[in-house]
Amino acid sequence: MKRVLPVLALIVGLGVLSYAAGDALAQSDLSKEKEFRIERSMSKEAMACLDCHKREHPGLFADWANSRHASANITCLDCHQAEEHDGDVSREHYKQYERSDTKFGTKEYKTPVTAVVTPKDCSRCHPDEAKQYSRSKHANTMEIIWKIDPWLNKGMNSDFERAAGCYHCHGTILKTDENGKLDSETWPNVGVGRVNLDGSLGSCSSCHTRHRFSVMEARKPEACGQCHLGPDHPQIEIYMESKHGDIYTAFGDEYNWNSAPGTWTAGVDFRGPTCASCHMSGSGTIMTSHDVTERLSWELQAPLTIRPEDFPAFPAKTDWKVERSKMQEVCMQCHGKTWVEDHYYKLDRVVEEYNEVYFKPAKEMLGTLYEKGLLDETRFFDERLEVEYYELWHHEGRRARMGTAMMAPDYAWWHGFYECKKRYSNFMEEARELIEHGKPAYKAEDFPNATGSTEKPPMLFPDGK
Repeated sequence: MKRVLPVLALIVGLGVLSYAAGDALAQSDLSKEKEFRIERSMSKEAMACLDCHKREHPGLFADWANSRHASANITCLDCHQAEEHDGDVSREHYKQYERSDTKFGTKEYKTPVTAVVTPKDCSRCHPDEAKQYSRSKHANTMEIIWKIDPWLNKGMNSDFERAAGCYHCHGTILKTDENGKLDSETWPNVGVGRVNLDGSLGSCSSCHTRHRFSVMEARKPEACGQCHLGPDHPQIEIYMESKHGDIYTAFGDEYNWNSAPGTWTAGVDFRGPTCASCHMSGSGTIMTSHDVTERLSWELQAPLTIRPEDFPAFPAKTDWKVERSKMQEVCMQCHGKTWVEDHYYKLDRVVEEYNEVYFKPAKEMLGTLYEKGLLDETRFFDERLEVEYYELWHHEGRRARMGTAMMAPDYAWWHGFYECKKRYSNFMEEARELIEHGKPAYKAEDFPNATGSTEKPPMLFPDGK
């Protein structure tokens, strides 16, 4: 989808401030109203946008007015203006130009706009960031989960359970109805892998929320913690338990969060790292990247831990050894080489033990149960051993591996391998009992809300596979 780039204009002043004082002299000096003035060569269409949103959505307006966009003359139209024939133009917004209660409510100011600002739109000013993001697992996560997730492929949850849960972070596939209005089942959504009507993937406001689009916000671990939390991938909890998180808690209010992009420096702007400083920010000779799947040498979220380039659902186009060396250079901004190398030695051993001692034997046993007809492959999660197997790798197994990688011992052991041992032992005990008696496992015929569509999205899977 092509966007029109309007002429940028100079914005001065912001907000409405009023001052009150306790005595007459102070009051006479300070009780002055300071207004946001729309002036100095701004296009009349941009003036209309700001004048209306200032009154109709003061919170939205204040966010924008305090942003770098505002100080750099980027207005609503620079991001939201569209071509009249674009598929995501808001027809509802045209009603704004039929209002009688505002001087801008006339056809003279009529401009096609879209509510959905996409990475393709942002790429006009941020081409490198958009390109890097487009090749990340974040941007492509809808394709990934439809390739591997049994909740979707077996239809084991409802469409609204997906919309409220899974798709909130992973993203929806945006649609419009016959009136051109965004489909309520797919909008609003700022998921990292949202499939947009202009063909682009993702949403920059997943991390840089509207309308401040703050680099400071995206640098803080809480930005990542919106999605990376909970029993299956508790990175925010793991981080906060680690020494890195402890330093952030103690000294984070002293960090220089607003350092210019590409200049945020360990030991200068911050003492202890955040998610962004390790996985995205530039360090030493390592360049900043919006591809969060760089610098990874293991797929710790996968059932069997493998190298990123060997991940079947979305193979990385990188060499894990090169990416590990990048992350190690990031680490060595604060740590010695021996410290860093020994940390990775421990991680590799943990990965090996998880793969060989826990996952591979459990997967082999699951296959045996299917072969003997003791479990039914038709659906997933409707038999208890399927759930036990799933949570062994998806919950405890991930926590053990991720806790080790991010140096959180409680997650590596008590929430990780300790729970793996219990889950594994119970799984094997029940599996052997089924084999001994040759009796199929109980199947939950009344499994609730297993009503979700199993059709792969055509725009991602044109051949249906």
